[in-house]
Amino acid sequence: MIIGIDMMGGDLAPLEAVKGVQQYLLSENTKAELQLIGDAPQLEKLLSDFPVPQNKITLLHAAEEIGMHEHPTRALKEKKQSGIALGFAHLAAGKTDAFISAGNSGAMLVGAAHIIQPIAGVLRPTIPSIMPQTNGQTGLLLDVGLNVDCKPEHLHQFGIMGAMYAQYILGIEQPKVGLINIGEESSKGNQLTKMAFELLQKDKQLHFIGNIEGRDLLTGKTDVMVCDGFTGNILLKFAESLFGISQHEASESRYFQKFNFENYGGTPVLGIRQPVIMGHGISGALAFKNMICLAENIIQKKLLGEMKLQMA
Repeated sequence: MIIGIDMMGGDLAPLEAVKGVQQYLLSENTKAELQLIGDAPQLEKLLSDFPVPQNKITLLHAAEEIGMHEHPTRALKEKKQSGIALGFAHLAAGKTDAFISAGNSGAMLVGAAHIIQPIAGVLRPTIPSIMPQTNGQTGLLLDVGLNVDCKPEHLHQFGIMGAMYAQYILGIEQPKVGLINIGEESSKGNQLTKMAFELLQKDKQLHFIGNIEGRDLLTGKTDVMVCDGFTGNILLKFAESLFGISQHEASESRYFQKFNFENYGGTPVLGIRQPVIMGHGISGALAFKNMICLAENIIQKKLLGEMKLQMA
């Protein structure tokens, strides 16, 4: 497998990206070769400081960069020689098997939706996030910001794709799916959640446990937590603040340390035809390494092939 990486994307790139590549390639049992996309002279200098097996990498020079605050669609169209544009072009052409970037998130989402395109049958791609549970398990929250205005059918598909990700990537045999709401009763909520509840309940392929409330998000009551992207993004930012608070308070709690996003690397865009991983803008070496590991895992487990069959 060949994984493409935008080496210039992110506030701490390319240094932390190179260090992350080194950590990955010097680990045991690595399966992927890496295509490093970025400013070749800078990368060559850094790779001399942080050497890696040369037979495991190729360099692809990118003469341009897309800034974090540039207009996504315009930047992708005008900057064909940027790391993000080249990364998507190679992924779409089958020259790589996955693409990773911690750069402009809008450009990543536009590229995923319009260059790679959704899987047939998927109404809207979605982005999930890991939610550590107090019982030691791993929960998945989606959508966390890609779709702020949703229809019931979208939430239903988020439940399907989230359950598949939980099964194939997180290793949860029969993932429980819950719908985030203001009460457990099926009559609670707004029109969106009431109608989504009916669709999720009728789907016999899902292990749907009903509505869950805010107090259930971290307890392990369910494995997959479904909501619209407006709600999910607020919950995600709140959860991320827990790690910051624990650092500020010098807390040694192992549980709060699990909210460090670098432990998970990045988030995949679910529902598109090829693996695309989006990283946090402040990703360090550990995050880059774990993004590569996540991409490798998605390819190995053939998640997207299974998703294509399920969503057809």
